Amino acid sequence: MVSPWRTGRSAFASDISTGKTTSVPRNPWILAARPHTLPAAVAPVVVGAGLAVFDDVFRVDALVAALIGALAIQVAANFANDASDAKRGADPKDRIGPPRAVATGLLTAKDVWTGVWVAFGVAALAGIWMTIIAGWVIIAIGVLSIIATLGYVGGPIPYGYRGLGEVFVFLFFGLVATVASRYVHDSSAPASVWQLAIPMGGLVTAILVANNVRDIETDARVGKRTLAVILGRPRTVLLYQGLVGGAFLALVSGVVFGTVPVGGLAGLAAIPLAIPLDRIVRREVEGPPLVALLKGTARLQLVVAVLITTGLVIQRFV
Repeated sequence: MVSPWRTGRSAFASDISTGKTTSVPRNPWILAARPHTLPAAVAPVVVGAGLAVFDDVFRVDALVAALIGALAIQVAANFANDASDAKRGADPKDRIGPPRAVATGLLTAKDVWTGVWVAFGVAALAGIWMTIIAGWVIIAIGVLSIIATLGYVGGPIPYGYRGLGEVFVFLFFGLVATVASRYVHDSSAPASVWQLAIPMGGLVTAILVANNVRDIETDARVGKRTLAVILGRPRTVLLYQGLVGGAFLALVSGVVFGTVPVGGLAGLAAIPLAIPLDRIVRREVEGPPLVALLKGTARLQLVVAVLITTGLVIQRFV
């Protein structure tokens, strides 16, 4: 395969199942970073910042450092998954969705693992500044996040291949990411951020479920036992619906029980975006609609986060 670095042209990958040709981004690093998943890193940071504004403890430098750190960890996780899945043969040519950088030969596994450690280095630099602001707890969170990221599809017992990926994502990219994003502003984690971490956790986990329901047939064939493979498609659809619906219910319950400021209810304005996603996950079993489901779920989480933050800021100043 001719490297797109030398030709300056887009590489192309054939979808064997549909006979269509899908254009690959000119830069294979962008492909490996999986940009459509990056809103999952931004959303918890936005919510944490919104709560910090509401509590009158907001710091711009804390927001910037948290964003850089969260995006770097997400990119590192995506790079690691690309290389590890290729090594285990988990990205066959007939899988639905964007082609993977290592599996298609656009990058070598060595290149991508170098990228993993560069991304971790960027996250560490951001973490140093957050540690100066908020103390040693940030170091502990960073170390645990790196270990969890590397163990997801790497190592001798990759828990992402054993139906535990959703648990990891809910905990680290939902609860931990949201709470830490608020904590870094003033070294505190009020009850409101723990409650709002639940809808963030539910929606980010739904992104993973959308990915896994798309790949359920190919994952089962190559021995990748995701939770979707274990549950089967009908139950995975119910899981997706429960995660998305539960996210909105958690938001409402937080306000009802007085844990979340009423401005947080602004997040409910995103419900219309969830309706077509529910239709896709119930009706579609293959092809581009399932790719749209993944991207749409990531977009939904980010919109919910922005709406929540907007509501909190308005309540604070109005």
